[in-house]
Amino acid sequence: MTHWTPALVEERLAEAALILRRLPDPRRRGYFSTWPEIVHSFADKVCQEPKQMRVLPSPQAISRMEETLTWTGCLDPIDGKIVWMKAHGERWKEICYAVGLQRAAAHQHWAYGLSVIALTLNRQPVNRQLSKRKLIRLARGA
Repeated sequence: MTHWTPALVEERLAEAALILRRLPDPRRRGYFSTWPEIVHSFADKVCQEPKQMRVLPSPQAISRMEETLTWTGCLDPIDGKIVWMKAHGERWKEICYAVGLQRAAAHQHWAYGLSVIALTLNRQPVNRQLSKRKLIRLARGA
C-alpha cells in the first residue's frame, strides 16, 4: 500500500492529464468518408511539417487515469478546477484569470487541494475546521 504525499498526487494527476490528451478524438457513429485516401508525392511533402505521432496509452495507464479522475470529488469546485488546470500544465497567470484569485491565494488552494486528496487516499480524517496552512503542513509532515 502506497503512502500518498501531495507530490505523488501531483505526479499522478499530471500523468492522468497527459493520458487524456493522448486518447484518440471521439468519432460520431454512422459517418464515414467514401473518398479514397490521398497519397502525397515527394514534392508535396517537401515543405510540410511532419505529422505528430500519436502513441495510444496502455490499458493500465487508462485504468490509473480513470481512478485519478474521481479524486477531485472531495474538493471544493474552485480547488478542483485549480488542481486540474495545474495538472494540465496551465501557467499560473491563466489559472488566476480563470478563477479570479491572486497568485498566492491560487497556489494555496492548489496545495490545499493536493493535501486533501493525499489525506483522503491515506484514509486519514480531513478536519475542515483547520486552516488551509495547517492542513497543508499536516499532509506534508504525515
